[in-house]
Amino acid sequence: MQHLHVNNRGDKLLLPHCKGHEKVMAETADSKKEEPDYKRLHSFPLIRHTDMPEEMRVEAMELCVTACEKFTTNNESAAKMIKESMDKKFGSSWHVVIGEGFGFEITHEVKNLLYMFFGGSLAVCVWKCS
Repeated sequence: MQHLHVNNRGDKLLLPHCKGHEKVMAETADSKKEEPDYKRLHSFPLIRHTDMPEEMRVEAMELCVTACEKFTTNNESAAKMIKESMDKKFGSSWHVVIGEGFGFEITHEVKNLLYMFFGGSLAVCVWKCS
């Protein structure tokens, strides 16, 4: 079990934690003092942290990309689509947060966490906690 802290620079610190679950703290990259006149958009997913098995990771990542592309202006609908699909495929209870400029601290089941970025600064965090 580990406690993971990821800051907005991508620095990671792993600490021991309780058995059966992991506690995770992180921030999305929103601490820039000055925004450039342009915004570079990346259309590929960037995984910041995951402990999922390969097959689950690939499926969850593809699902996140599909949902974010389908609901480009509605993060709630994208999160709902991801949650319902993950609940159906991997059993409940999955949780999803999508957005820019947020921090989080969660407790999750081991091998059931995905924290990624899509489209540049859109963060997606998917985890299971029953």
